Amino acid sequence: MASQASARASDRTVATNRRARHEYEILETVEAGLVLRGTEVKALRAGQVTFKDSYATVRNEEAWLVGCHISPYSHGSDANHDPERDRKLLLHRREITRLVGKIAERGLTLVPLRLYFKDGRAKVELGLARGRKLHDKRAAIREREVRREMDKAARAGRRGEW
Repeated sequence: MASQASARASDRTVATNRRARHEYEILETVEAGLVLRGTEVKALRAGQVTFKDSYATVRNEEAWLVGCHISPYSHGSDANHDPERDRKLLLHRREITRLVGKIAERGLTLVPLRLYFKDGRAKVELGLARGRKLHDKRAAIREREVRREMDKAARAGRRGEW
């Protein structure tokens, strides 16, 4: 949640992967650029993206976004893009090697958290994540509900509704 609060006013969020924060424990976040075709950019601006089962991987010392579905642009021609193609991520070499080390060493994975436009360029926020077990998910839900109840009681107390 802190990463969303730090988003600048010029950032225009296209899509968020809310399921990722439930399925995984996010340890750190990284911003990466995306290599896109013209019709993909237009489809993104229209908000036609789905993160279901998508992740990032490293092949041949290059980072790739796999499984991200960008629907074909409605006004595109027969030269429209393939919705399920792998898209190259733009990261510095040292960032890629650091991420590869962490993924291999600790058994972590890279999941896309948010896709947005920053100064007119498409960016994806990747989270270095560890999968949660079922009991961890239940504990997170319980903790969120307790926090919500405490906030509700605090608001009621401020209004004098004891």
